[in-house]
Amino acid sequence: MKIYVPRDSAAKALGSDAVAAAIAAEAEARGLDVIVIRNGTRGMIWLEPLVEIEEGGARRAFGPVSPADVPALLDGTLEGLGKVDYIPFFARQTRLTFARCGLIDPLDLDAYEAHGGLAGLRRAIAMTGQQIVDEVKESGLRGRGGAGFPTGIKWQTVHDAEAEQKYIVCNADEGDSGTFADRMIMEGDPFTLIEGMAIAGLAVGATKGYVYLRSEYPDAIEVMNEAVRIGRARGLLGADVLGSGRAFDMEIRVGAGAYVCGEETSLLNSLEGKRGIVRAKPPLPALEGFLGKPTVVNNVISLATVPVIFEKGAQHYADFGLGRSKGTMPIQIAGNVKHGGLFETAFGMPLGELVNDVAGGTATGRPVKAVQVGGPLGAYMPPSKFDTPFAYEEFDGQGGLIGHAGVVIFDDTADMLQMARFAMEFCAVESCGKCTPCRIGAVRGVETIDRIAEGDGGAKELLVDLCETMKDGSLCALGGFTPYPVMSALENYPDDFATRKEAAE
Repeated sequence: MKIYVPRDSAAKALGSDAVAAAIAAEAEARGLDVIVIRNGTRGMIWLEPLVEIEEGGARRAFGPVSPADVPALLDGTLEGLGKVDYIPFFARQTRLTFARCGLIDPLDLDAYEAHGGLAGLRRAIAMTGQQIVDEVKESGLRGRGGAGFPTGIKWQTVHDAEAEQKYIVCNADEGDSGTFADRMIMEGDPFTLIEGMAIAGLAVGATKGYVYLRSEYPDAIEVMNEAVRIGRARGLLGADVLGSGRAFDMEIRVGAGAYVCGEETSLLNSLEGKRGIVRAKPPLPALEGFLGKPTVVNNVISLATVPVIFEKGAQHYADFGLGRSKGTMPIQIAGNVKHGGLFETAFGMPLGELVNDVAGGTATGRPVKAVQVGGPLGAYMPPSKFDTPFAYEEFDGQGGLIGHAGVVIFDDTADMLQMARFAMEFCAVESCGKCTPCRIGAVRGVETIDRIAEGDGGAKELLVDLCETMKDGSLCALGGFTPYPVMSALENYPDDFATRKEAAE
């Protein structure tokens, strides 16, 4: 009997280590032949620890399981959830990037290969660099880290650059509130990221890669380091990738905890051992990136999606989605929500369907007041905009952004003036300090919102002017995008910004 207990850090926080230990101890006491496999999470956090029992090739799910439930679990009397594939939240997904996450032991390379892993890399090895780049272009893959820039165009720029050394840099500095997809894939299916980086290296002629991983993710750091070690030992990395005669190696670098290092040029400065501050562009990192060499900088999910594109073909991937938003997006649902977790689906699902049907509305049972999409710099979407399809251009048309696809839900008790204040305060705290609109503007923003809260109605016009200055004048997205949550809160929830006099009237 195989029993799967997640080793994902979210599951661990909810007690999965204690459950795994209890299963092993109870099985030994009973003399049962049980193999405990520590898999990744399936992404249904409200059911963690989610335990799966495999017998006869079928897996039955139970959750949330506590150590006290283990005797009943092994007796066969614990009420179960049936097959994971039939749980409504899971059944509605289109899992491409996360197809293996939660299915296998993340550090079992043989299991990875048995479930489609390395097929994409083997196909890419037989292609030229330009053919690989063309395949990525055809897939329509766009950056999953926030900007949504076409991945193939970025790769083409690095491919065409002349240099004796090029680099692949993976941005794993996942710092947005309500986001955890990068962590989940690194902890649950690390070889797909390694494979994606190796394909990128073959595409552009880079022989070295780095994963810049945030220090707050100790489990991901441990898993990724071990996966790289295994990859080297098995010939997936090194001077002769899978016997191709082509080289690609990589290493894990741990960041020092600055939110601004999620911006690619700040990340590169930090990776070089410098202070993590924004660089002016041009030059683009694709031409002068890490150590001044041509560098591909992509998000974890962007790179982890590359293997499935090469395994199944660019057209297969491009057939999913809406308009210019091709493929699937791993949406992370959090906040005041009944069913929080990771939901991978093709672009195009209306926001309201995602919030009310998939996520089940608020955990408190109160009406949804606002949904912030895209992290702390994302706009607040009111229920009146819930018919907006989850796609890049469609969200942009509503004054929002998808970003890293974190979705944080608030009920009707939320004070949107205070949420706008938090956005400005967050920017003030996290600013690298290089540009004036961000460094000074965010501090003035907090002060201006406090004036509104104290009854100064005229300060609203000042806040709008300040947001325009930050949006147009900031060097990077930290200062440039902070106006999104502030202005959306001001425009969509005017009652929360009413002065005492206005409220009385």
